[in-house]
Amino acid sequence: MNEKYIPLYRKYRPQKLEEVVGQEHIKKALKNAIELNKISHAYLFTGPRGTGKTSTARIFAKSLNCKEGPTINPCGVCENCIDITNSTPVDVIEIDAASNRKVEDAQNILEKVMYAPVNSRYKIYIIDEVHMLSTTAFNALLKTLEEPPENVIFILATTEVHKVLDTIKSRCQRFDFKRITTDDIVKHLRYISDNEKINITDDALYTIAKNSAGGMRDSIALLDQLSVLDGEEAITTEDINNLLGRLSFDTLNSLADKIVNSKPQEAIEELEKIYNSGNEPVQILTNLMDYLKNLLIVKNCRKEIAFELTQANDAQIKALSEQSANIETHQIVFLIDKCSEYIKELKLTNNPRLWLEVAVIDLANLTENTSLVELQNRIARLEGGAVEPVRISAYKTAPSPQLKSEMQKTEHVKPDILKHSDEFSEVNSSVQKESIQQNEQFQENSVSKNPTTAGGSPPFDKRGDVSDDFSPMPKSKHSDGADISVLWGKLLESVHSAPTRALLNQWANPVKIAPDETILTMKNEIFLNQVQSGSKKQAIVDAVNALFAQENSNVIIRLPHADDVLIKSVSAPETHTEQPKPKPSPVMKSVEVEPEVEPQEVEELKGEIQKPVKQESASKITESLHSDNVNMVMEIFEGKVID
Repeated sequence: MNEKYIPLYRKYRPQKLEEVVGQEHIKKALKNAIELNKISHAYLFTGPRGTGKTSTARIFAKSLNCKEGPTINPCGVCENCIDITNSTPVDVIEIDAASNRKVEDAQNILEKVMYAPVNSRYKIYIIDEVHMLSTTAFNALLKTLEEPPENVIFILATTEVHKVLDTIKSRCQRFDFKRITTDDIVKHLRYISDNEKINITDDALYTIAKNSAGGMRDSIALLDQLSVLDGEEAITTEDINNLLGRLSFDTLNSLADKIVNSKPQEAIEELEKIYNSGNEPVQILTNLMDYLKNLLIVKNCRKEIAFELTQANDAQIKALSEQSANIETHQIVFLIDKCSEYIKELKLTNNPRLWLEVAVIDLANLTENTSLVELQNRIARLEGGAVEPVRISAYKTAPSPQLKSEMQKTEHVKPDILKHSDEFSEVNSSVQKESIQQNEQFQENSVSKNPTTAGGSPPFDKRGDVSDDFSPMPKSKHSDGADISVLWGKLLESVHSAPTRALLNQWANPVKIAPDETILTMKNEIFLNQVQSGSKKQAIVDAVNALFAQENSNVIIRLPHADDVLIKSVSAPETHTEQPKPKPSPVMKSVEVEPEVEPQEVEELKGEIQKPVKQESASKITESLHSDNVNMVMEIFEGKVID
């Protein structure tokens, strides 16, 4: 009863190289060095905490100074082995650099280095946390590390190797200790649990291993802490969560379900239960973020990989899989990002519960928040000139204000935005009417060129009624690239964005248009910068893809070179070749035609969108909108509220 208790992490510290868990590459290298008698004068052991750096240094020292050595299997019973095991050796000096970091400490070491070992083969200095030494202390050790006296070996251990001087690292043989895998930790914990008669489940051991971040010492220390809970029933994951203040999987699953399904009222009620159980706000959001990370993995990875990365059991993986069906990947990433932001706020605020409740309410409005983000991006694209084409049927004259429909979904969030939506819809309607007139002119020209179909009846009349015989217009064969002016005209027709098409028509010149590569030049560097990236560049790439019926076309846009040929013909020239053999005229079906907008019309459209807003409306926006809402309105009006 009076026997002193030894913590498990000290009791089960490895005493031989084969007892070191993991680090197979390091064990092999040190064994070969001993067997081949290639012992270096300085070693640098680096890696995360609890991965065996100091233990390996002691074992290596024991292997070198054993009476039977140097050997890879020290006897453990000789005087030197016993002294090293008990941390009382004469010739193996362990120094904590964190408390001996001054230059005087380094000089004290150098004074004793000159003395020969007392009763061992080597005098070995093990300097732990060597990165804590000051620069002057490092410099004092430099010369000795480079050319130490005979039979003197330095073993430096550190968790932050980037803080060690390069001149020190270049004088040492470096060994990088890796994080120990979860399976290796669980296997070793099971071995210790069986020896110590600790009744614990495998799931609990996996939870310990995941919580230790690849460190064996932390895992054994936690197992030691849990051993006092041992009783008739086995220690479970729930016991570990209670001990660490972590939330159980079922609790997190219930909270996340309310968030994913946008139920803020139920989410707050669930949060109240969690908070009243004694859980800290930071810990709650940290656990929730870890749960969402597992949800993201399950949604995007195969089941086998998900098991390995999440370390969840079958029932948990199934629950995560079912929940991931109700949420998109970008929404999960959005939630994780929001959790990270609120965790930072919680660490700085004096009222963590307030921010915790705000965080959960914000996260629970998932659908509205993500829709708002999409709306912001759409308005930003419109304001930036990347106007999505207004697709108008050749036989339907009623306008379709899609933007207004999208914005009406968030009417309870942004009532003032709908006013600007109405103004945009009016401009959109006027553009549609003009486009319909152009479309009717196009139809009349088409009828005059091809008055009858194969059956002799017109494909459509002025009322826009569709013939019952309509079928899709056949695609033309791919051009061989012989006439670049024809290809340039077809390419412009394929550009869906009217502003982009107008910009190319006025300022661009084609150098090469081919399936393998398309090269365009811009006369002005300002316009070059506009089309080199973003939606305008993508609109051009999409046009080339449509032209050659391919994907991921290579499009190069640059300034003109001296040898470039000027080509500005945008319409295919009429051919006067030999008449081909008569073929049945294709039966045409309705096609969607987008309006042709000139540059000056683009400027007029932009001017209409940016109509002045009444002062009282602006003040209402300023008073009623906050954070993201204000940012979106400011972005619409180029960084300010327009009076």
